[in-house]
Parts: sequence; structure tokens; C-alpha cells
Amino acid sequence: MDLGTNTFHLLIAEVINGSAHEIYHVQEPVKLGEGGINKGFIQPEAFARGIKAMQKFSKQIKVNEANTVKCIATSMLRNAANGQQFIDEVKAQTGINIELIDGQQEAAYIYKGVKASGCLSSNNSLIMDIGGGSIEFILCTDERILWKQSFEIGAARMMDKFHRVDPISIECIAEFHQYLEQALPDLFNAVTQTPVERLIGSAGAFETFAEVVELQHGRTFDIKQNHSYDFDLRDFIDTTDLIVRSNHQERSQMKGVIPLRVDMIVVASLITRFVMDKLKISNVGMSTYSLKEGVLSGLVNS
Repeated sequence: MDLGTNTFHLLIAEVINGSAHEIYHVQEPVKLGEGGINKGFIQPEAFARGIKAMQKFSKQIKVNEANTVKCIATSMLRNAANGQQFIDEVKAQTGINIELIDGQQEAAYIYKGVKASGCLSSNNSLIMDIGGGSIEFILCTDERILWKQSFEIGAARMMDKFHRVDPISIECIAEFHQYLEQALPDLFNAVTQTPVERLIGSAGAFETFAEVVELQHGRTFDIKQNHSYDFDLRDFIDTTDLIVRSNHQERSQMKGVIPLRVDMIVVASLITRFVMDKLKISNVGMSTYSLKEGVLSGLVNS
């Protein structure tokens, strides 16, 4: 289980001859950070949604007779004043032990997941995982991690800070860019010392970008059938430009944009484009594998 700021994921797999085969996967849009992410507090409605999701997960674990259970929690539960209360409540109601991990551990799991998708090479890549609470950047090859860091600038946090009008204004975008300049010098320095050829987005918003691009071209696209995806640069720029210019209603009608991401996809687009422009990266890909697959890979190979 991967308990993110926006989404809780449950992945159940069967291990046969050292290989994991997915038998059940569900995601619950709990929006744990809604209304409280920058206040450091899980609001009552979000708290209740989270508990309800964990009760559902508990039932599926029993139905599928999973005998090894691992539950990872990240940014929102790391930072919320009542995060431990949530962890204790889940334990009391479901018996599930939630393990809090820090940003460095989160980045390491994400690397393992993306590596398992097969989209890394011997050339330097920069993995970018846009969560609701934090963003992880991992500079790597298919053999090793060269540098990694987690930044508390996730899409839910940034939406709350900067997406004050809809469509987002030029002034808000300028303010947002200035904030990112001040937040990401460690990333800029790392890439200056170790240049990258390719940006790989890890699941989440990047799955939405891929779906929007493919559906706009009239092609069928099934996330479950694609572990990785290569963007055409022109398509990527046009799609993210379209998202940033649009209002809530227009985004909600875009094919490929799920309800959870209708608003957060704007700041996700802006962050991605900012990083691409700043680091002069024009080669962009996507891995549908992320943290939960990295955790699974660790369990299988342990």
C-alpha cells in the first residue's frame, strides 16, 4: 500500500518463480491534504475518507489472502500534526501497520519502481515524481542512483499556494516560478555537475499527460498495457500549454483527465515545464511504475 497525499494505492501481487504478477490494484482518491496541507493538519472529512479507504483495503487483503503486507506513508502523514493519530486509528480498525518513510527512502523506492519498468538506460536520466505533498527528483542510470532528493513542493501544496484564480493568471505563474527558483537550487547544482539527457515522469500526472496526448490524436491508450511511454516534444508542450490556459470546466471535459487531477494538473504542468526549461531537457518519457512497484520489487527480491 502506498498512502499518498492525494491517492491511496493498494497493489496485490502473486510471486511465482521470483516474479511478481499483479492480481489486484485499486486507487482511492482520498485527498488527504485537502483543506489542510499547508496547515499541517488532516481535516476531519479527509481523515474519514482515509480511514474508509483503509477499511476497503483491509477487506481486499483478506479476500485475496495476502500473507505479506507492507504499507508505506509519505509526505502528508509525515508532516501532519495528527498523522500519528491517523496511523493509530488505522491500526486499531484494520490491524494494518503504517510505516512512515522520509523523502530519501521515498526517492529510493521510486527509483526501484521506475527501474522495474525498463525505461532507464546507461545514459543519465532525471526521474521526477510529482506527489501531492512532495516531489522527488532522482538523477540516475539503469545501474545506480547518482543523486536523489525530496522537496516539499507537491502539486496539492503548490495549488493551495499559487492557483488562486482559474484559469491561473500570468501573475500567479510568475510568482510560482520565482518560488521554484528559490526552492530547487540543489537540483540545479546536481544537474550542472551531472548533465541529463532525459526526464522521466513517474506515474501520476505524467500518466494524465500521456492519456491526453494519445486521446487527442484519436488513439486508444490503456495505462495498464503500457509500463513506459515516450512523448513527442511538440505534443507535450502543446498539451501542457492547453492545460495551463484552461479553466476547471474545460479540464474536466478533457478526455484522459481523471477527476482527482482536474485542478492539480495545472501546477504539475507548470512545475514540469519549469524544470525542462531550466535544465534544457527536451527528451521526456513516462513510467507507470512508481513507489508501490518499487516496494513490491524490494519484497520480491528480499
